[in-house]
Order: sequence, then C-alpha cells, then structure tokens
Amino acid sequence: MANDAVLRTCLLWLAAVILAVGIFTHSLKKMMVTYVFGVLGIAALLLPDWDYFNRDFSRWTYPVTAEERANSPHAQGSGFLRFAHSPLRVIVYSVVYGCAMYKWWEYVSS
Repeated sequence: MANDAVLRTCLLWLAAVILAVGIFTHSLKKMMVTYVFGVLGIAALLLPDWDYFNRDFSRWTYPVTAEERANSPHAQGSGFLRFAHSPLRVIVYSVVYGCAMYKWWEYVSS
C-alpha cells in the first residue's frame, strides 16, 4: 500500500466507532462484530492492487508492467479516481457496503 496515512486514518475512525458502540451498547460482542466488519471493509477498499485491477480484464493474467503502473490514475496522485474508473465497480461497492452496513446497524441497534 502506497499511502499508509489513509490506512492509519481509517483505523483511527474504526477505533472511535468501536468505542462509541461499546459505550452505547455495553456489549463486548457487538464491539467485536464492529471490529471485524470494519477491518474487512477497510481491507477490501484499501489493500487491493488497483493498478492491477484497473487494467482491461484480458490483461489480468499478465503482470503489471512499469509502463502500465506509471500511466495509472493512482500514480498520478488522484485517490478517488481509482474507484471511479469503472461505474460498475462503484455500483457494486455501494450495494455490497450498503447491505452490510444495514445488517451491521440492525445488529448493533438491537
């Protein structure tokens, strides 16, 4: 991962959410579910090699060349463009994370 500051910020926000869940629910089990949900969510967004996945699907069986890595939107400094590269990716992530957040909220608020 190229930018550790983003990972640290996300983990800090996750710790704040876990603390809030613990204070308001007094449940260690709900805190642990929040921790696992948060870590998996952060890992799915921040850890994949987006330079690899942003290429054409037919190129996925070959390693990323230095030229492809240099021409990627992520290498040019745009953090959001790596997600907006494909509208389908944004839709799928929104649906999956929306359903997961809804299920998590149902569990924590019960």
